[in-house]
Amino acid sequence: MQHNRLSRRRVMAGATGLGAATILHWPANAAEFSYKFGASSPMEHPAMARAQEAANKIKQDSNGRLEITIYPNSVLGGDTAMIAQAISGALEMYLLPVDLLAPRNPACGITGVGFAFPGYDQVWAAMDGELGAMLRGAAEQIGFYCLDKGYDHGFRQITTRTKPITSPDDLRGFKIRLPVAPYLISLFRHLGASPTAINFNEVYSALQTGIVDGQENPLVLIDTAKLYEVQKYCSLTNHVWAGFHTSFNVAAWKKLPPDLQEICHRDFSAAALAERQDFVTMTKTEQQNLAAKGLTFNAPDTKPFRDALAKSGFYPDMKKTAGDKAWVLLEKYVGPLTA
Repeated sequence: MQHNRLSRRRVMAGATGLGAATILHWPANAAEFSYKFGASSPMEHPAMARAQEAANKIKQDSNGRLEITIYPNSVLGGDTAMIAQAISGALEMYLLPVDLLAPRNPACGITGVGFAFPGYDQVWAAMDGELGAMLRGAAEQIGFYCLDKGYDHGFRQITTRTKPITSPDDLRGFKIRLPVAPYLISLFRHLGASPTAINFNEVYSALQTGIVDGQENPLVLIDTAKLYEVQKYCSLTNHVWAGFHTSFNVAAWKKLPPDLQEICHRDFSAAALAERQDFVTMTKTEQQNLAAKGLTFNAPDTKPFRDALAKSGFYPDMKKTAGDKAWVLLEKYVGPLTA
């Protein structure tokens, strides 16, 4: 009797503001698993739009047993905070840039080696191959179960308030915001810049107030985060490729029965592959969009940057940091970097 009374009370509490159909189907439609999925990117980012589609499809395919609610735009805190929450289990899912795990395992930052990937052919061969498998294994040791197929976040470009970047000399002493990613910080230090590590949710205000004079990110994010409002120049350096993985807190993943795990794998993998195509299409139009919004573009020759890095000992340093195993896997896909 007690149980029925409680159930009815819960129905009424849960039904506030919902349609009658919802009440009639309760508790058959009550999710067996309700997971929060945190991300720093805005919903306009193609990875977020596709992840939302996948979450909707998973709810449908699981007959409502698994409900995933997406929290975009750092509403649950910056990346550093969400990583800590996901490891502790306070957050079940997170759109993980694996390179941000480098402070916990240096090998995780390997994709952040400057000017390593010449293009997408090498990126996807590596990430869908042995390099990606090694990174996902390292992430799991830290507390993240990553689904196999990663999302594209694009090649990173430099934006500035004061001058275009045409050669490594333009970066000497330049105050640039970087994510909390050791390889990127090392890259810009070796190029003579003065980097400041700031979580993405604080970038706009840091640029607006002049704490830093520039930042670097893929064009799609420069647009969706409206960074063109506080930056004047964009230099197409393609210095590092960036990506994300749908990740679960390991215990939260293991709680899901095999059939729900299978649905997650299938629907999120399909979403990631579709997003890669979206990203290519969007990037083609982004330069035009951003130019119309006031950004001035230039495309510097990247050879002087690579030469400067080679001369400064960047590549041997990174090899030492990443470890031989990760370095060998990277070079398997991109060719020798230390020569």
